[in-house]
Parts: sequence; structure tokens; C-alpha cells
Amino acid sequence: MDWTALWLSMRLAGWTVAILLPVAIIMGRFLAFRRFRGKGLVEALVMLPLVLPPTVFGFYLLVSFGRNSPIGDLWQTLFGQQLVFSFQGLVVASVIFNLPFAIQPAQRGFEAISADLREAASCCGMSPWRSLWQVELPLAWPGVVTAMVLTFAHTLGEFGIVLMVGGSIPGETRTIAISIYDRVQAFDDAGAAIMSAVLVAFSLFTIAVTFWLSARVGKRLS
Repeated sequence: MDWTALWLSMRLAGWTVAILLPVAIIMGRFLAFRRFRGKGLVEALVMLPLVLPPTVFGFYLLVSFGRNSPIGDLWQTLFGQQLVFSFQGLVVASVIFNLPFAIQPAQRGFEAISADLREAASCCGMSPWRSLWQVELPLAWPGVVTAMVLTFAHTLGEFGIVLMVGGSIPGETRTIAISIYDRVQAFDDAGAAIMSAVLVAFSLFTIAVTFWLSARVGKRLS
């Protein structure tokens, strides 16, 4: 069992969720309540990672993050290391690739809120910020939780993007999915089976606990 790879995957998923949580809330609310020209195009761009093969999306990220690209050159100048084939590069790629998993469920959660409730909060003198935290976010909580669960679970099992942007550097970019692939390539079916079973069990446990917490919070708010 490659515990280092599992821990690396958990770190990657944790950072991805932490970064995308505020993005999902802000963008989900904005797309749910605002009507503007080009909204369909914005939603299509958000959903693009879902329809593009991970290797294609990973190729464009690899080119965008490379040393000869503006982004890669800026990162090299600021931090003294390349963005590709690094854990930081994996985090950035994972955040971009998981945008639809984070934003769409949150958007659906905000869309389920009645307009009358938002208007009532405004009539009561609540500021938009206070209305978000005290009225909208508690009601949209199931959608936000679903977004974070999907993001975490999807990041744990992501393969194509990780392989294209990070490669398979032990302790740096070799996630549990890459480690399973390496074991299969080495004809170590037993090792691959053990890691696959651990990943399935851990993912199932995480989803179950998260939805249990969501249900408890929902009861308190009702």
C-alpha cells in the first residue's frame, strides 16, 4: 500500500476543496440570481472540463503552465521553481478542472431559494452580505455540500490531468490513482487491488460522513 500517494491525494483534494469553496459560493450565487448578456457562454465555459477528455484539457494546461508560457515564466520568477511537475501545479490544475463540480451544484442550490425570501430579507433592511450568510447560504447548504463532496471525491480519483501536468514524481505528484496505474504496469495486480479497495472505501466513507453532517445541519436550520 502506497500511503505516501494516498496522503498526497488527500492533500490535493483538501487544497482543491478549500480554494473552490468560496469560488463555488460566489460564482454559484452570481449565476443563479443574475441575468446578463453572455450568461450562457459563461456557463458553457464553466462546464467545458466535463466534456473535454482529461488528456486534452491536461495538454492545454501543460502548455499554459510550461516554462515558456507567461504563467509558467511568472511562477518561475516569483517562486524559483517551475509550475509543471510540482504539487503546486497539480493544485492549480485541479482547481480549474473541478470548477464545474463545484459551481454547478452550488448554483442549483441557490436557484432553489424563493425570490420572495430574498426580497423579504431586503425589505427587513438586511445587507446583501448579511442576507447571504443568514438567509441564502443556510438554504443553499445542501447544494454547497454536494459541490464540495463531488470535488473532493473527483480529485481523489483524478488520473488524466494529474499525469499530464504532474507526471509521477514520488512524494511530489504521484497520487494514489497514478500509483495504482504504476502497479498495474508493473504487473503487481495484488498491490493495485489493495490500493483500489482502500480508495473506494475511503471515498465512500467521506461521502457518507459529509452527507450525514449535511443532514444534521439541515435539521438544525429547519
